[in-house]
Amino acid sequence: MARAGQRGSGRARTDSGAQRTGSGGQRSASGGQRSGSGGQRRRATRPSEQGIIPVLADVAREVENAVQKQPTRPGTRAKFQVVALLVREERTRVRADAGLSESRRTQELKRLDGVATLLAKIAARDTSLLALLAEDARVSDAARALKADLMRAGGLEPPEEPEPEPPVAATPAPENRVVPRSVISRQLANPFLAPDFEAAAERTAARARRLAGWELLEPLFRSFEYAATGAPACMTLPDGRLVSAPPGRQLMPHQAQVVAAAARGHRTFLLADEPGLGKTAQALLAAQAADAFPLLVVVPNVVKTNWAHEVGLWTPQRRSTVVHGDGDKVDAFADVVIVNYELLDRHIGWLGDLGFRGMVVDEAHFIKNKTSQRSQHVLTVSDRIRERTAKPLMMALTGTPLINDIEDFRAIWQFLGWIDDEKPLGALMTALEDTGLTPADPGFYAAARASVIDMGIVRRRKVDVAADIPARRVADLPVELDGAVGRSIRAAEATLARRLVGRYRAALEARGEGAVVDAIDLDLARRVAAGELKDSSDRSGGENVFTMVRRIGQAKAGLAADYAAQLARNVGKVVFFAKHVDVMDQAEQTFADRGIRYASIRGDQTPKAREKAIAAFTNDPDVSIVVCSLMAAGVGLNLQVASNLVLAELSWTDAEQTQAIDRIHRIGQAEPVTAWRIIAAQTIDSKIAELIDAKSGLAARALDGAGEVDASSTDVQLEALVALLTDALAAEGVA
Repeated sequence: MARAGQRGSGRARTDSGAQRTGSGGQRSASGGQRSGSGGQRRRATRPSEQGIIPVLADVAREVENAVQKQPTRPGTRAKFQVVALLVREERTRVRADAGLSESRRTQELKRLDGVATLLAKIAARDTSLLALLAEDARVSDAARALKADLMRAGGLEPPEEPEPEPPVAATPAPENRVVPRSVISRQLANPFLAPDFEAAAERTAARARRLAGWELLEPLFRSFEYAATGAPACMTLPDGRLVSAPPGRQLMPHQAQVVAAAARGHRTFLLADEPGLGKTAQALLAAQAADAFPLLVVVPNVVKTNWAHEVGLWTPQRRSTVVHGDGDKVDAFADVVIVNYELLDRHIGWLGDLGFRGMVVDEAHFIKNKTSQRSQHVLTVSDRIRERTAKPLMMALTGTPLINDIEDFRAIWQFLGWIDDEKPLGALMTALEDTGLTPADPGFYAAARASVIDMGIVRRRKVDVAADIPARRVADLPVELDGAVGRSIRAAEATLARRLVGRYRAALEARGEGAVVDAIDLDLARRVAAGELKDSSDRSGGENVFTMVRRIGQAKAGLAADYAAQLARNVGKVVFFAKHVDVMDQAEQTFADRGIRYASIRGDQTPKAREKAIAAFTNDPDVSIVVCSLMAAGVGLNLQVASNLVLAELSWTDAEQTQAIDRIHRIGQAEPVTAWRIIAAQTIDSKIAELIDAKSGLAARALDGAGEVDASSTDVQLEALVALLTDALAAEGVA
C-alpha cells in the first residue's frame, strides 16, 4: 500500500529534513527514525529545514545528478527552469519583507545564493540550460504545474492561474479578408487539386535517435557565433556555366550557380547576397529551373512593381500579376503572384489555397520578429504550400549579414522548413544525427554550422565577385505611386497629353486640304512639343512638364527614403541624392522617424557645416546615410566610403547623374558601385529615364570620335513631351 503523503516525482516532500543531514552534523538514531505506525515521536524540524529554500535545494541536487547522465531530459530542464524562477522570486520577496530582521534577511539571501551557485555549476555543465533563464523563455504547462507543487511543498500559496481561453473550433476570417473574382474563376476552372502523397511524406520530421532529449535550436543559432570562420557563410554551389540567360540578358557567374543548384534539385535557399548582386533574377530563374510555378512572391511595397518588371525581363514567357488593395485587378491565372507584406492579412485565405509550387520572401529580415502578424502570415502561407506540394521551392532573400543577430533568422529558418518551434526538421535533423556529435562535444558547433549552411545558405559580397560585375552600374527600381497622389499625377499627365493632342490637331486643321491625318507627323509633333515647352517656361502657373516632374519627385520621396533605409541596414553607408529641398526634407524625416542617423549636404550650408557633415558620414560608423542636394553635392565631394547611392529624382541630363555617381566611384573605391534610380512606373518619369540613357550613349560615342555631343536638358524635356504626344495619338488610333 502506498504511504500516506507520498507525492509524484515532480513534487518535493515537506519532511525533506528526514532524508537530509542538518547543518549541525549527523542525526541521532532516535531523532531521525519514525515508526511505520507513527507511534515513535518525530524530532522537531530545524528552522533551516523549513520553507521553500530547502525544497529548492533538494530539487537542484536532483537536477545536478540528472545532468551528469547526459542527455538532459525535458523533465530535468523543466526542474532547472522552475528552481531558477523560484530562487529569483524568493530573493525579491526576502528583500522586500519588512518583517524580517537584518540578520535573518542576510541569512536567507545567503542560503538562496547557495542554491543559485549550484544552478550555475549545473549550467556550466550543460550551457543550453542558460536559454531557459532568458526573460522571454517559454514556461511550459508542466513547468507551471511543477512550480505550484514546489511552492506548496515550501509552505507558499501559488498564485491563481488565469482561466485558459476556451478553444476556438475555427477562427472566423477577419472582415477585411477578400477573395478576388479572378480567384473564384480559377477555382471554378480547377476545383480539385490532384493529391500529392509525396508531400505528406516530406512533412514527416526525421526521427531523432542519438539526439533525442537534447536542446538543439539554441546550439544551432550559437554555432554561427562560436564556430564563425570569418568568411561568408555559403553552401557549396555547382558550376553554372551551362545555365543560359533569356535572350538579351546576361547572367553573371555567381547568379548562374544558384540557378544550377535549383536545377539539380536543391529547393530551399537563404539567399543573402549583398544588394546589387541580382537576387531577384536568381530567384526567378531558380523558379524556372525548378518548375515552381505558380510562384508566390511576398515583398515590401517599395519593390512590388520592380518585381513585375523583373519577371518580364528574366522569365518573359511567364505572366505576372501584382495584388493591390482588394485584388480587383489580380489575375489568378498568372504564373507569378506578387503581394506586399501589408496586404497578406487581407488575402491570406486564397493565397494559401491557390496551389503555389514555390514561394519567395524578399527582404526576409522583415519577418525577424516571429510574434508579429507579418511573420505569422508568412509562416501560415508557407505551411499551407508545404502541405500541398512536395519539395516546393522556398527562397528567403535578404542582404543582412548572417553573422549579426543570428536570432533574427529563427522565423526565416522556419519559413524554409528547416526547423519548427522546438527542434530541427527533416534533412537538418538527419544531418545533425549523421555528425555523430552532441552539443556537449567540442566539435558540435562547427559541424552544426556546416549542416545549416548546406541546407541552402548563400552569401556573396560585392568584393567577392567583383570580377563578375561592372565597376559601376545604374539599377532602375520602378515604384508604383498609389493612392490619391498617384491618381492626381496620372490625371495631370493625361491633361497635359490632351492639351498636346489639341495643339497637334489644331495645327493639322490649319494646313487645310490635303493634310495627312492617318499617320503621325513627327516634325509637327516636335514643333508642338517645342511650343508647349516654351509656354511652360514663360508661365508660372498651371500644370506643365516641370511642375509634373517635381510632383512625381515629391511622391517618390517616401518610397526612395524607404529603400535607402533598407540598403543602409543591409550594406552600411548609403548616399541619397535629390534635386529639391522638400524631397530632402521628407527623406530626412523618414530617417529620423526610423532612428537612422544621417548627415545633410545642401546648397545653403556654410563651408564649415558642409565639412562637418562630410566628416560625420565618412568617419562616424553610426551615421548611415548622407542626404545630398544633386546640384550642391554633385561635384567636388569624395564620399567613397559608400558603394551604394539612391537617386530619388531624375536629372534632365546624363552628365548630372554621372557627376553624382562619381562622388563614390572614385580612385581608391575598392567595391563595385551601384546607383539605384527610383522611377515612378506608368508616368513620364519612365520615359525621361529612357531618354537620359539614350543620350548617355550619344555622349559616349562623341568621346570616341563619332562627332556627336551630349544632348542638353532642353533636348530631354522636348523628347519627353514628344513621346507623351505620340503615345496619346497612338492610343487614339493614329498610326
